[in-house]
Amino acid sequence: MDTVKSGKAWVYKDNVDTDVIIPARYLNTTDHKELASHCMEDIDKDFAINVKAGDIIVAGENFGCGSSREHAPIAIKASGISVVIAKSFARIFFRNAINIGLPIMENPNFPDEVDNQDEIQVNLETGEIKNLTKNKTYQASPFPKSIQELITTGGLVNYTKHKLNK
Repeated sequence: MDTVKSGKAWVYKDNVDTDVIIPARYLNTTDHKELASHCMEDIDKDFAINVKAGDIIVAGENFGCGSSREHAPIAIKASGISVVIAKSFARIFFRNAINIGLPIMENPNFPDEVDNQDEIQVNLETGEIKNLTKNKTYQASPFPKSIQELITTGGLVNYTKHKLNK
């Protein structure tokens, strides 16, 4: 898996909860493509039809608050989002994202200084975040190598299978 991600920014405010990431009315499916087709629709009706593989969600404080549903990071990842950058994440979303292999990063300033559709480049290994549109660079704390490996292998289940097969 490539550690450098590039894409357009999809910018959201504080307290984006799991009910708007994937509305409860769609939780009767485990099909990742079906979940992706409804991702963010209650907060951004254009997201699911316009998001491109590699794009990046940028948000304020407490991203992923609310219910502890694993469906939320699955829907985001299946929609093609390569990384989510926020000021902070709700604790359960943070863990669920890592468990399913969705890269996430925290930076307190970046979300306030990025506009929707800015071109963003992220280095997951070093934690460097670049807003290519505005020619500005930010730093996030990269995950330890063990967590990077978990994300790179596609999440906890794949990571465990990989370790057991060694």
